[in-house]
Formats: sequence, C-alpha cells, structure tokens
Amino acid sequence: MKPGLLAVTQMTAVQDKETNLKTCIDLVQRAAAAGAKMVFLPEACDYIAESKEASLQLAEPIHGPQVTRYRELAASSSVWLSLGGIHIKEEGDEKISNTHIIINDKGDIVSTYTKGHLFSVHIPEKKLHLEESNYATRGQAINPPVSTPVGEVALGICYDMRFPEMSMIQRKLGAEILTFPSAFTVTTGLAHWEALLRARAIESQCYVIAAAQTGQHNSKRSSYGHAMIVDPWGAVIGQASEGTCFFLAEINLDYLQKVRKEMPVLTHRRHDLYNLEQVTPPHTPHVCQLLPQPSPYVTYQFGQVSVPGSCVFLKSRLSQAFVNKKPVVPGHTLITPEKPSKRLADLLPAEVSDVAQMTQKTLKILLKAYNPTSYQIGIQDGPSAGQTIDHLHMHLLPMTPGSIEKLQGHEQDRSIRWRETSEMEEEATRLRNVAADIHSSLSIPVDTPKCLKLQKPVLPDSSAINIPPELLVVKTELSCAYFAPHPVLPGRILLRDGV
Repeated sequence: MKPGLLAVTQMTAVQDKETNLKTCIDLVQRAAAAGAKMVFLPEACDYIAESKEASLQLAEPIHGPQVTRYRELAASSSVWLSLGGIHIKEEGDEKISNTHIIINDKGDIVSTYTKGHLFSVHIPEKKLHLEESNYATRGQAINPPVSTPVGEVALGICYDMRFPEMSMIQRKLGAEILTFPSAFTVTTGLAHWEALLRARAIESQCYVIAAAQTGQHNSKRSSYGHAMIVDPWGAVIGQASEGTCFFLAEINLDYLQKVRKEMPVLTHRRHDLYNLEQVTPPHTPHVCQLLPQPSPYVTYQFGQVSVPGSCVFLKSRLSQAFVNKKPVVPGHTLITPEKPSKRLADLLPAEVSDVAQMTQKTLKILLKAYNPTSYQIGIQDGPSAGQTIDHLHMHLLPMTPGSIEKLQGHEQDRSIRWRETSEMEEEATRLRNVAADIHSSLSIPVDTPKCLKLQKPVLPDSSAINIPPELLVVKTELSCAYFAPHPVLPGRILLRDGV
C-alpha cells in the first residue's frame, strides 16, 4: 500500500474565533502545499474561552458560519481536514457538544463524533480545577472509522485516550489510525501525554495521531503541546516543537499489517477470562440489594429538596422509593436514583437496572397496600416532561376506577394539598411494614465494613460514655452520633468514637 502523507498541527487558540481561523488557514494551506493529503487540527481549534459563559455564547450550530468556513478551507485547499474539537451548540441546547468533525477535500462533512469522556480534574496543590461537564454534554456513541486518503481514521478527543476499551473497540471496527486531538493541561501532559499515546498505539497496533494545543491561552489556561504521531510498534515518529507549527508524517499501512501479522494480539485476547462488563468489584452490592430502613435522622437529597429518612420506605444503594409530598391519588409515590442525575441517559447501566427493579419491588408493596386495579408509571426526564425538580424521578400511581378523572387537570385541582411531614411519615411507616412482609431481606443485616455497621441506637449499660438513649441518633461498632444536651444552635449533633 502506498504511504499517505499527513500533517499534524499545533496552535495556541484564544477567545477570538477570527484570530484562530486565520491561524488554522495558514497551517492548512502550508501543509497542503507541502503535500499533505489530510491535516489534523487540535481540540478547540475554533476557540478557548476565558469563562464558561463565554464558551457557551461563542458556540455555533454545526451548519453555522464557523464550520462552513472550515469546509470552504478544505475544498479550496483540496485537502481532508480533521477538526479536532469544535464547540457545537444547536438552537435550544443548554450546553455545547465538543465535536470532532471530518471534512473531505470537497468540503463535505463525512463524519462527526461528540466527546464521550468529559474531562474532570481537581489537583489543589497545582491549582488545577477543570470540570468539562459544567458546560458540555457527553457523546453517546463510538463511531466506525472513516475511509480517508491516509487510512481508516477513528475519531476520539483528548481525555478519551485514558480509556483503552474505546480504542480496542475502534480497532475491532477496522481502525488503522486512532486520533486524540487535545488541549492537555501542562500538569497532566508532563506526567502522562507520551505514555498514554504510546500505550494506545502498542495495545491497538494502530497509528495514533494527537494534534495539540500549546502555550498560554489566557490568564487561567495553558496547554502542554507536544503534538505527536506514534506508529503501531509504539515508536514516536513525529513530534512538534514549541509554538504554532505543523509537521509531516507518512502512514505506512504495509508496516501496520506487518506488525499485526507478526504479533496478532487481537486474536490472543481471552474473552472467556476477562470482560469488564461482567466484572463485579469486591464488596459491590448486587443490583437493587435492599438495605435496612433509613434512620429518621437521615435525609436524602432530591434535587433542591431534602427528603427525611422517615419518608423513605424502600432503599437500595443506588435508588430509593419515598412517599409524595403532594400525591394526586392515594399511594402516589416517587422513585429516584441515588446519583443526582437530571436525565436517564446520564445513569450507568447498573443504576438503570437498579431503578427498574426498585420500581418492580415498589409496585408489589403498593398492590398489597392499596389494592389498585392498574398502575400508571411516568418518568420525568427533563423540564419539558413536567420535571420541576432537577433530579430524574419516576411517578408511581396506583389506579382505581375514577383515578383517570382525578389525574386530568390535577394541576388546577385546589383540593390536592401539600401534606405535613407527619402525614407522610404515617404513610411511609405503613408501607415499610408492608415491605417487611414482602421482602424478607429487609430484616437481614447487610454485610458492611465494621466501621460502618449500624447498631440499634441504644448504648449498653456498661458503656463509659454517659449518653441518654433518647439523645442517640445513630451508632456503629466504633462510634456514635447524638444530639447535644445543651445545644448552642438547634439541631447540633456531636460525634464520639471509641464506644
């Protein structure tokens, strides 16, 4: 196979999109003149903003003027472009999508990929705090590689390089070249940049291309640089020097096939021994393993609302069922995941399974408690679905004759009122009793570490700590929490170890 010549670029993007576009035009035109068939631009080649607000404001739709000008650049230069990460924001979107776009030499968009792994790092001693999810949404798919003049190109972005499973899936899909256009921090770049890129190349037996941001973007942000290309044997065959620049490299697909033939690691993988999806870490509970009923002194966060533990009647490690503050029909209850996710798509598969099984268990409780003829189950997944609490939740409504009429126009029904906590606790207690009759596991102690194993909130008479039982909130084998006998402020709780 004839090697394909490509160009890997490095630049220092700023907030001004026009300045960055001029830099990209210069790099692309010079690379094309040098014979490159495809030019790889880094993540955030359109801009790096000085604030979250500015980043959201500057983003454009994929068919907006910014991407259109890059398409015109590809066509006028007769070169394929990899736009390593463009801030895309369609009309109505609250956040941007960090999107890798491949454009052919005719100016057509042939593939897009939205960054699947959003960067999150907090290193206080380095004063490094970045949380990409504050302004970006994560992608939901790994795309097949794209046929280009330099080979089969798989799309990734920056932080994706830390997840080898993604690279191996791309290899199985036919990838010959993995791409990780990046804006790596200086701290993580010094420690991990080359090691990660070489590891991904060696284990996948692919070329790895990483265009890069470099230098000081603004007073808050700087990038590591060192744009790089690694061959399938793990050798670095090209690396950028300092500043804005590009370098050329050849992709030798004959050499790639030689490496794969001489060491066919893909065929040696033992899927019968290891499959990450089937691995359960030690001490990880089974999905929807029910826990003992929560203490009335514990609260659970439901969006911006705190739910007393006394109102929760069924609890697992990943979700909970609790009575409703304003039920439309008798037995109208709610189920939420423990994780404060706003959307169902944000949950992990185990969390989705847990919520589904929690729903099934709750329905059995409601059947015995209210004897409905049917159920209505609704997921409020986003504000347009009626979600007023920023926390994914499910409504379970036991239905009897006349319930449908009750539901219609219930938002204007003034007879439906907010309940007092005592009323909610009374219903929750009744449902807890029903749950205990149905689910025998609620009476079986959960195997938790010794320091977390809860005891009945009563101290033995021989205890050296003189705490009246009525003040005790919760007790473990090694410590306890109790209300202060003479609190300075209402609700003051003290902790004591060595009990």
